[in-house]
Amino acid sequence: MSISKEIQQLRHELIKLRRDFHTHPELGLKEIRTACAIEDYLTALGISVRRCAGTGVIGVLKGGKPGKTIMLRCDIDALPIYEQTGLHFSSQNPGVMHACGHDGHIAMLLITAKILATQRIEIPGCVMFLFQLNEEDAGAEMMIADGALENPRPDAVCGLHLWSPIDTGKIGIVPGPIMASSYYFKVVIKGRGGHGGAPHMAINPIDTASHVLTAIKSFQTVELDARFPTVISVCKIHGGTKEIIIPETVELEGSIRCLHDQDEAVRRRFKEIVEDVCHAYRCNCSIEFKCGNTMLNNDGKLTQIVKQIAREVVGEENIQTENVSVMLGDDFAEFSRRIPGVYYFIGIGSKEKKTDIEHHSPFFNIDEDTLPIGVEMQVRLVQEFLGG
Repeated sequence: MSISKEIQQLRHELIKLRRDFHTHPELGLKEIRTACAIEDYLTALGISVRRCAGTGVIGVLKGGKPGKTIMLRCDIDALPIYEQTGLHFSSQNPGVMHACGHDGHIAMLLITAKILATQRIEIPGCVMFLFQLNEEDAGAEMMIADGALENPRPDAVCGLHLWSPIDTGKIGIVPGPIMASSYYFKVVIKGRGGHGGAPHMAINPIDTASHVLTAIKSFQTVELDARFPTVISVCKIHGGTKEIIIPETVELEGSIRCLHDQDEAVRRRFKEIVEDVCHAYRCNCSIEFKCGNTMLNNDGKLTQIVKQIAREVVGEENIQTENVSVMLGDDFAEFSRRIPGVYYFIGIGSKEKKTDIEHHSPFFNIDEDTLPIGVEMQVRLVQEFLGG
């Protein structure tokens, strides 16, 4: 039986799994039910299972012949969003929603594991199924620190993402940079509090913050080379408790995203500008950076393999190689910077089905007709890489 026919026979189960995970979403580090369901499913397939970093799950399928090891990774966490889709299988956990597609990722990887488990005797090598916790807040490093890339050590790692900006049925893939690095910053500007009626007796950090915002915007538009994409966004500002009180401090939070390898220099200059502006307006400041993820860089050889398989699955005309790279990030990069990796997008965008809505929206939904594509891509990728 062909792979595509086998997948079609499992289509009902594939959709049922996706909807079950969608109905029961869990936030990062709290994926308790999700992890147990994954663990039970893989165990029933006769796949060796171990926990990693708490709610992370790793399944290891040993083939009947010696060979290389390939890891397939998917993310399992949901987002703190109140769902407004009106689906009959909407979230039953108020304020938590699978608004990014991770529910579909889990279902696709489980069915991939089911198909490959029936082929284990013919598989030359080993397949690892990694279900990653807390992707929305950099959970990959936690799993790596807990031995995710050991026993066995993968020779390659592959990831995918259901993607609403790309039309249903298309696959987006490029070599090299595909998703940006992301560093989250917190700036605390310290002035001197006082009465709103006597601002000359105080040092208002809100005024200073306005100049900092202008300086950041000028830095991004004037100093940075437009040929090397960089996005600096201030997304949170907080200061003050009452309309007649000048506060002691103001906090700014946001992110710096780079689709190039000079991100450290960008952060260094950002810090210098903020400190200088604060000093000019008689304020002090502290600046903290937290790594969301490094830049996701696709291995050239693995990219060619994905393109070859995509031709067989969706056809040459449905492979998208332009307008694919984005300034969003994914901590899959923490795996692929340690071992050769490839990451690609499966389009789910359909105006008719209203699945072209932005990720992280309370109205987000996926086109379930694309789920079999993800399964077939992963099964064929394993077969091609291992040579079975």
